[in-house]
Amino acid sequence: MSTSSPPHSATASTTPPPVAPPTMRRTPAPPPGRLIDAPPFPQGAAEALKNQQLRDNMRHATHTIRAKRARVTAELPNWEELRAAGEAIKNRTLENLDYYLEQLEANLIKNGAQVHWASDAQEAQRIVIDLIKAKGENMTHQPTPQEVVKVKSMVTQEIELNEALEAEGIAAWETDLAELIVQLGHDRPSNILVPAIHRNRDEVREIFLREMKLYGKPAPEDLDNDPKNLAAAARLHLREKFLRAKIALSGVNFCVAESGTLVIVESEGNGRMCLTLPETLISITGIEKLVPTAQDLEVMLQLLPRSSTGERMNPYTSMWTGVTPGDGPQEVHVVLVDNGRSRVLADPVGREALRCIRCAACMHQCPVYEKVGGHPYGSVYPGPIGSVLTPQLRGLDSAIDKSLPYASTLCGACAEVCPVKIPIPDILVHLRQRVVDEKKRGHRGLEQSLMRLGGWVMAKGSRLGLAGAAAGLARALIRKEYLRSLPGLGKRWTAARDLRMPPRRNFRHWWKHERGGQA
Repeated sequence: MSTSSPPHSATASTTPPPVAPPTMRRTPAPPPGRLIDAPPFPQGAAEALKNQQLRDNMRHATHTIRAKRARVTAELPNWEELRAAGEAIKNRTLENLDYYLEQLEANLIKNGAQVHWASDAQEAQRIVIDLIKAKGENMTHQPTPQEVVKVKSMVTQEIELNEALEAEGIAAWETDLAELIVQLGHDRPSNILVPAIHRNRDEVREIFLREMKLYGKPAPEDLDNDPKNLAAAARLHLREKFLRAKIALSGVNFCVAESGTLVIVESEGNGRMCLTLPETLISITGIEKLVPTAQDLEVMLQLLPRSSTGERMNPYTSMWTGVTPGDGPQEVHVVLVDNGRSRVLADPVGREALRCIRCAACMHQCPVYEKVGGHPYGSVYPGPIGSVLTPQLRGLDSAIDKSLPYASTLCGACAEVCPVKIPIPDILVHLRQRVVDEKKRGHRGLEQSLMRLGGWVMAKGSRLGLAGAAAGLARALIRKEYLRSLPGLGKRWTAARDLRMPPRRNFRHWWKHERGGQA
C-alpha cells in the first residue's frame, strides 16, 4: 500500500520536507484481492491443522468469547423472544427491501447526504475512488489526498476496496486495533468480529515493533505484550493519522429507513474519531443492512453486542443523519452496494443468510472453525455464515466456492446461537444440492456412476445380501479395524478420514443365527 505524503504547510519554510516512509509491502501469499484463488476448503483446512500455534490461539479465543456470550445472554429472561423479534424484523425488511431502500434514499438526500448505487464491486470501487480524487482536486492547499482513515468494514473488504485504492496511490489506514494488526502484519482477516483472532499477544508485539516505524510513529522500544500497552502503542501510532486525514471511509452496522440514520457500533472509539474529525465521510454498506424503524433498531442493539463481544451494550454507538452544519463531516456520501445480494434475495432458501448482522457467534461456536481458523474459507466471511453467504454472493463457479457448503459437520451449533435464527445447516444442505445438480448437468462422472451402482445393489434383497457377504469376506482377509490408505481414487477419501471396516457379521447373519430368522 502506498504511504501518504506529508501535509503541505500553509507557510513557506526552508526546512527540507520529511522523507516519506517506504512503500508498504504486499502480502506475499495469497496476493491482495484474490482470496477467490485460494485452494478448496479441504486443502486449506489440512494445511491450517498443521499449525499448532494457530490451533492454540483459536481455541483460547473462541472459548473465551463463547463463555462471555453465554453468560450475558442468560441474564435476559426474554432472550429467545428477542431472537424471534430480530428474525421477524429482518424477514419483513427483506420481503419489502425495494420499498425500504427507496425510503432510506429519500431520507438520506433530505438530510443532506449524497447517495450512490453500486451494482457490483468494480462500480463501488470506482465511485469511492472518484469521490476521493474529486475532493483532492477541490482542495486549495493540498493535492489529491493520498490517504484516508477507515472504520472496520466487512463490505469494503468484500469489494476489495483497499487494493483498488492502493492501485490509485491512495493509502487506506485501518484504525480498528485488530484490523491494524492484520494490515501491519501483511495478513488477512480470519474473523468478522476479531480479524486478528489467529494472533496472540506475543505475535502482535513483534508486528508492532517491526512495522509501525515504517508507516508512522514507531512503537516504544520497550514495548511488552501487555494488552493495555499494545493498545496504547496503537493509539499513538494512529493519532497523527486521525488528525491529518481529510476523508474517512466507514461501513455501516444498520441503516434506519424511516429517518435516514446510519449506525456504527464499536468498542474502541476509533469509529467515533473517523465519523467526526474528517471533512468528508464516505459510508459503504450492503443493501441488506436496513431496519425499518428506530424501534426495530432497539431490538438489534440488544442482540448484537451480547452475541458478538459478550457485552450488554457496545461502548460506542454512533449515529449520523446526513450533514449537520458546523458539526462533524460537512460532506457525507453513502454508497449502497448490491454485489450479488439481489441474486441471493431471489433464492427462497438462500435469502435467509441475508438476515446476518455480522456478530460472529456462529464462528465462535463452530467446531470446524475453531480448529482451522478463518483463512481456509478463502473469503472475508469465514465460518458457518461464510459457508452459506460467500458461495451465493460470488456464485458457485470456483473450486473454493463449491467446497464451502461442505465445510461443516451439520452439527447445528451455529443455528442455536444465531441471534436472528438463520437456519445455517438447512442452507448448507440446499447449497450442497445445487453443487450436485451442477455436476449432473455437466457430465456423469465416477461419483454418479457409483451412486447408480449402489442404488442397483440396494434395490433387491438378494443383491444386498451378496454385497454384505463380500464385505465380510474382505474383512476376514484384511484383518484390520480401519483402512487408513486406499489406492487410486480411494486415496482422496482416506487422506482426510479413516475408513472403518465392516463388521465380521452383518445383520442378516446375526438374524439368521441368533434369532432364527430367514436370511
